[in-house]
Amino acid sequence: MNGNRWWHTLFAVTMAVLTTIALSNLFQGHGDEICALAAVALLIVAYVTLGRRGFSDERLGRGFAVVLVLCSGVAVSADASMAIIQCIAMPLMWILLPRIRDAVIGNAVLALVIGAAMSWSLRRESGGVVQSILTEALSFAGSLALGLWISRIAELSEERARLLDELRAAEAQVEALGRQAGITSERERWARDIHDTIAQSLTGLVMLGQRAQRELAAAAPRPSGPSGPLSETLHLLEDTAREALAETRSLVAATAPVDLGAGITAALERLGARFERETGVAVGVVAEPDTAHPEHRSARDSDVVLLRCAQEALANVRKHSAASAVEMRLTETAGHVSLTIRDDGRGFDATQPLAGFGLNGMRERVSLVGGHVEIESLVGDGTIVSVTLPDVAEASASGRPAPLRAGVTA
Repeated sequence: MNGNRWWHTLFAVTMAVLTTIALSNLFQGHGDEICALAAVALLIVAYVTLGRRGFSDERLGRGFAVVLVLCSGVAVSADASMAIIQCIAMPLMWILLPRIRDAVIGNAVLALVIGAAMSWSLRRESGGVVQSILTEALSFAGSLALGLWISRIAELSEERARLLDELRAAEAQVEALGRQAGITSERERWARDIHDTIAQSLTGLVMLGQRAQRELAAAAPRPSGPSGPLSETLHLLEDTAREALAETRSLVAATAPVDLGAGITAALERLGARFERETGVAVGVVAEPDTAHPEHRSARDSDVVLLRCAQEALANVRKHSAASAVEMRLTETAGHVSLTIRDDGRGFDATQPLAGFGLNGMRERVSLVGGHVEIESLVGDGTIVSVTLPDVAEASASGRPAPLRAGVTA
């Protein structure tokens, strides 16, 4: 708005100068100055109604540009001294016509019209036509050079602003990934501590419960074995300890350190094999050829997120699903990599809040790299968890930053 104010001021000053010249010549007896004054007056009205708003409305700007050309031609044909109008008219063409091609054409048309009008006004003077042609040729050349130079500066400024925005977005993403890396490191430390302390204590508690039952059975006088409240309490103690141990192992598995040295596919296969050994649930891993070899993909941040999501999904299967089989499928299409975890468990109502299923952490991880999560599940019909991420490796190779967006749909 402040920049436009300068243009308004410059236009007003130019119109005042033109009006002064026309009135001065009119008082000296030049009757043609009536036409010049009428053209200037019409141009002022057009600027107030169209030109001022044409700075932000391209359609109005084009309309005023047409009026500007016509009024300039009429004014200069009446008085050649009115040609100073091009001092404001040519720059306005660059402002009101945002595309360079249109601005060049507008200046060329304006120069031709003013040149023809000046030649008509000076037709009775010796060399007037040649003077008009040379004047307009120089004016057009100067306007073209200055306009193209300023347009190039504006393009460079816009490019710098765009690159600065991309840099800030990349810095924000790096900062978020750094925070997530710190959180992940702390979780891994907690997982190791839990495994070395609580899990071992729970294992010992299970063994003590079994030992107590054996000793009770050995001391029981009846052949049928021990019974009564004490035996039931020992069974309850053992079952509770086993459940707590299973929960602890699930927590440790979900936060275990990530090993991606051999690629994401190999890491998923190791994760599935370990899960199958611990739970007895069959786990299959399917990967497309483009994702099966680590040399084809170098986006480690995305791979870490995918592996963490697989760990969380398997932890949900362990705790909630009661499934007999799980399939993890890795695919890559159209600049995106997707991981789908499907189980044949009991499922749940996906339209209800999913508290307790660990999806908040999964959503946060996925959002950091611009991906989204989809959950499909029906009671008694299993669950499908689909994680889709932009291919950071491909985006980096093409110079395009990965978008920062997030979403979870159910």
